[in-house]
Amino acid sequence: MTENEAFIYESIFNQVRMGFLSVDEIKENIIEEIEDNEFEDEISEEWAFDKIREEYQKLLSESKQWKSPTDTEKLIKAFDELCEENIIALHNAGYTTSDGESEVVEVESELRENEVESDGYCFYHEQDLARAVSVEDPGLFIAFQKVDNEDAATTIEVGKKVAEVLRNNGFEVNWNESPKTKIEIPGFRWQHIFDEDGRDLQDYSEVVERMIR
Repeated sequence: MTENEAFIYESIFNQVRMGFLSVDEIKENIIEEIEDNEFEDEISEEWAFDKIREEYQKLLSESKQWKSPTDTEKLIKAFDELCEENIIALHNAGYTTSDGESEVVEVESELRENEVESDGYCFYHEQDLARAVSVEDPGLFIAFQKVDNEDAATTIEVGKKVAEVLRNNGFEVNWNESPKTKIEIPGFRWQHIFDEDGRDLQDYSEVVERMIR
């Protein structure tokens, strides 16, 4: 595999394993990525589609050996519980921490339109998720804070709440109780397959609905 093929293959691997997109959506993304990087002369559509199909079949095969509840299922449950305890908890929120923070602000503004103010928030973003799907040394980092907050003690309280709910759902948690350090779930392995009829974890209106009940 050439360097450019390896670059595109990594993107295919991540998008298939994250399970947020259909195979057709991944195909569109990958073709766009090949064109944006001007790899068309080196990487054919056929090669890319073969790799997508191979990775998807490999994931389907592996999924038959998954033990329930998977880490992903436990995390979904933990995030639902956090929402019910007035903490905004978002899955795959943007690509970077600042993207995630922007998503949180949008959710918070919807909550305030419904006369609810959150006690804090937490999320992981796509770069975090890329580590959780990696074969070697998987894990997941969770960011946390409270909207419009500069008080370290308040931030720490949010972190403690998030860490507590994660532990209650069977996770080992690494966090030094610093307001500036993300919470780590070492060894976290993301196991999820796209399901057109399944729950859309990025439908944040569901988070709002859960929090205003």
